[in-house]
Amino acid sequence: MDWRRGLIDSQDDRLSVVRQCALVGIARSSFYYRPSGEPAENLRLMRVMDALYLDCPWYGSRQMTRALRRGGHRVGRKRVRRLMRVMGLRSVAPRPNTSRRAPGHRVYPYLLRDLAVRWPNQVWCADLTYLPMAHGFLYLVAIMDWYSRKVLSWGLSTTQDTVFCVHALAEAIECYGPPEVFNTDQGSQFTSTAWTGELSAHGIRISMDGKGQWSDNVFIERLWRSLKYECVYLQAFADFREARDGVGAWMRYYNHVRPHSAFGGRTPAEAHAGVQRLDWAA
Repeated sequence: MDWRRGLIDSQDDRLSVVRQCALVGIARSSFYYRPSGEPAENLRLMRVMDALYLDCPWYGSRQMTRALRRGGHRVGRKRVRRLMRVMGLRSVAPRPNTSRRAPGHRVYPYLLRDLAVRWPNQVWCADLTYLPMAHGFLYLVAIMDWYSRKVLSWGLSTTQDTVFCVHALAEAIECYGPPEVFNTDQGSQFTSTAWTGELSAHGIRISMDGKGQWSDNVFIERLWRSLKYECVYLQAFADFREARDGVGAWMRYYNHVRPHSAFGGRTPAEAHAGVQRLDWAA
């Protein structure tokens, strides 16, 4: 339940940390707990691996190891494989035995191939990514409107669990109502019964990328690239709170300030609201 730690403000003069923990339903020890994490050398390596994966999402552990060695890093494939697992990096290239599924996790067909997306809240998508920090790492989930590219909600966690993903989903539905179709990849968070059950409960049609087809969710993949190069890599967040504030500021910039060429210079928020482009030169 790591996302709830971000709701607590230790500098708040009105409510003590004990009271805040009680209100959000976590033990005080959970707020103060900080995982030991990876050694500094591994964190630096993971930052390089993250950038490589943005450029080459088809890299498996073998190709990732070769690329790192070409860059002067002395690493073995076993170490790279373990770090990729920690980071949640999976090669998009098809692999043997891809038909194996986790028990109880149903995989749904991809519904967007012949679907014309013509209005906001017709189709949403979501994805999970790894965020490197100065002294650790986090995981970020985002819910995006496919038509306008607006980020409707997002959440951070220190673990790759399902809870903070479902929380972000519930927040988006509460703010905007349910979409007609929701598309994700086949990650365990999105094939879980907690996630698909929430979608089904709201009558949302469930769509999932084909195995090895990262381009099926291309808009949110572009979001990750922009976020990391324009914000995360430049700032090197020190802790959860700093990352939450920094990502939040960038998301507001992306939604409300950053013009999008696909909408004639409008921002994602303007496209989502149906607002015409403002002509600042007039």
